[in-house]
Amino acid sequence: MSRPDPPELVIFDCDGVLVDSEVIACRVLSQSLAEAGILVAADDIAENYVGLSAATIFADIERRTGRRVPEDFAALTRPRLEAAFAAELTAMPGVAAVLASIAAKICVASSSAPARLRHSLTLTGLIDRFSPHIFSAEEVARGKPAPDLFLLAAETMGVRPDACWVIEDSLAGIEAAGAAGMTAIGFTGGSHCRDGHDERLRQAGATRILTRMDELTSLLAAASR
Repeated sequence: MSRPDPPELVIFDCDGVLVDSEVIACRVLSQSLAEAGILVAADDIAENYVGLSAATIFADIERRTGRRVPEDFAALTRPRLEAAFAAELTAMPGVAAVLASIAAKICVASSSAPARLRHSLTLTGLIDRFSPHIFSAEEVARGKPAPDLFLLAAETMGVRPDACWVIEDSLAGIEAAGAAGMTAIGFTGGSHCRDGHDERLRQAGATRILTRMDELTSLLAAASR
């Protein structure tokens, strides 16, 4: 496998990459849906919806179950999720040191809503590493796997797409990075990642797989040599 060129911009997904949030979020969503009479297991959510926007998730759940998600569902669920994050959320091991070592520009581009992104990054002490360069799928017409969000991030940061690396744990995110013409790097260090997830990310277009965040430092160093 050829060595990727060193990046001018490293774009990080948030959930499942910077913060180990997906297991918590999937559990809370499953519980909240059940209270609305919609039965979708947390494992099902983790398998099918990680990396997608809330609007996309709710539309597919409605299609699959034939039940309508209440219009105020996201607003009603937010306090429960924020409380769970406050009690349980942690930064991905080693991520703060890795971020401090990166010479290139960095930013966040996530399917989560802006308020959730700020809450997660603040709780884990990462907000100052990125602010104000935090991009949400709510800012674009099409979320992942469309390339729109990553292209917005690159344009705003003043970097060509082909000079960007994207660090992603989801199939949708890897596909979006490839569609944007960026180097897609898969990450499997989150607690939600199961056996075989690395191969699924490769099949989606990941050029490298990181199992720990500190492996990114070595990859960046190798690319710069």
